[in-house]
Amino acid sequence: MSYSMTEMLGQAETIAILGCSAKQYRTSHQIAAYLQNQGYRIVPINPQYDEILGEKVYPTMRDLPDDITIDIADIFRNSDYTAEMVAQIIEYAEATGDSPAVWTQLDVSSPKAQELAEQAGLTYVKNHCIMVEHKNMREG
Repeated sequence: MSYSMTEMLGQAETIAILGCSAKQYRTSHQIAAYLQNQGYRIVPINPQYDEILGEKVYPTMRDLPDDITIDIADIFRNSDYTAEMVAQIIEYAEATGDSPAVWTQLDVSSPKAQELAEQAGLTYVKNHCIMVEHKNMREG
């Protein structure tokens, strides 16, 4: 099933931030903080950190505990790694039965990543900033 970005953001409660950085100047950190301030639960995914924005960080999507349900998996990685991130999201979806939307930030999408997500039946958002879309939703 396909949803508009507005519907996805309106229904989502928990957003995984793949490639989230603890460095405040990084876009992934700023957007994670924005989403958290808007009431979303953020779940940072990055093997380099233990905690970001007061949230426990998980090395990969595979490491998430069973009691966390991800609605949107937002990818902040170089497009060379996006297919690998989507593969993690697919493994998570298959293990949990959840179907998180795959959201790729600007210039993050790759044809292989999109193909993998679509073959797995996951909604795929290509090259859109989740913060911009959320602000548009609030203003619109």
